[in-house]
Amino acid sequence: MSIPISYNVRSVLQRWTSTIVAVLGIAGTVGVFVAMLAMANGFRATLVASGSPRNAIVRRAGADSEMVSVVSLEQLRVIEGAAGVARDARGPLVSGEVVVIAAFPLASTGTDANVQVRGVSPRAMEVRENVRVTAGRFFQPGLAELVVGRNAVRTYAGLGLGSRVRFGGGDWTVVGVFDAGGSAFDSEVWCDANVLSEVYKRPTNVFQSVTARLDSASALTGFKDELTADPRLSVQVERETDYYERQSRSLTRLIKVLGFLVAIVMGIGAVFGALNTMYSAVAERSREIATMRAVGFGAGTVVASFLIESLFIALVGGALGCLAVLPMNGFTTGTMNWQTFSHLAFAFRITPGLLVQGITFALLMGLVGGVPPAIRAARRPVAVALREL
Repeated sequence: MSIPISYNVRSVLQRWTSTIVAVLGIAGTVGVFVAMLAMANGFRATLVASGSPRNAIVRRAGADSEMVSVVSLEQLRVIEGAAGVARDARGPLVSGEVVVIAAFPLASTGTDANVQVRGVSPRAMEVRENVRVTAGRFFQPGLAELVVGRNAVRTYAGLGLGSRVRFGGGDWTVVGVFDAGGSAFDSEVWCDANVLSEVYKRPTNVFQSVTARLDSASALTGFKDELTADPRLSVQVERETDYYERQSRSLTRLIKVLGFLVAIVMGIGAVFGALNTMYSAVAERSREIATMRAVGFGAGTVVASFLIESLFIALVGGALGCLAVLPMNGFTTGTMNWQTFSHLAFAFRITPGLLVQGITFALLMGLVGGVPPAIRAARRPVAVALREL
């Protein structure tokens, strides 16, 4: 014989003041928990979206990132002739690229932020099919012209279409704005690789990475085997999506660890709130509990009834916390990408999976906060409880 759930709901509503305290404590904890995970999820998704399964990125062997890599023009020509590289009427879809960091003022504060400036080949738009010019035009090879990612236009001052920009000792003109589908490229500034090398007085015909469009995603293995076996090359080949996923790991891990630590500290407070609510219920309902035991309800039934109440409070708090944080989905913020030491704009990404994790975390708090009072209620001697009131 079980106690009706409607009895538990009425009991919770009768103690609405203490119930609200417990619900708000759990809601706040779940909201912070989901928000931190959404931040980590958004940062990772932004970087991973930069890659394509059909693209391979080639760097010097041992180089962890583009910033510390070197690829010569001769090596670039070998890469262009490798099997598996996609081609069109104009030739192989390969882009030799140079990356530098330049300081641009943030539009919100005016303070300088590190912005990644990527020198690319004229074939960069064909190599990266998720990038398209939405305003103006693409730069002309050999000219000091810039195309700017859509997030960069909003985030940094002075990068609007038609603006004149000075950095690296050169004067540049913004001739276009591009949309990279919410990827990390949206926070970058692109220009001609050779012009960028000249302005920064770097050796000509020397690149830091080469991005190649392959015939298919499955062509990577043959492409990689050919390049790594070539004695003229000392390179490492990686799928572009894998490269950017690895770039996101350090900061994603840090955000998640901090999120869990904050959630645990807040969760302890929320659990104490739930404990206080349920212990109060035990004290106020001693006669009810004793009466239920006297008419035949077992100790296990009483424990289950109190756990249902605690989990109900936790479920309401968890749902409230998830609803409160939902407006943050898509909210754009920025942080430093530790791998490139450049500022990266990204959007919070709240998924159904994160909401499920938030509800699960809330129910866990309800379980921890409900078990001790439930056991205490079940252990109260029936005769003593009936005499107390």
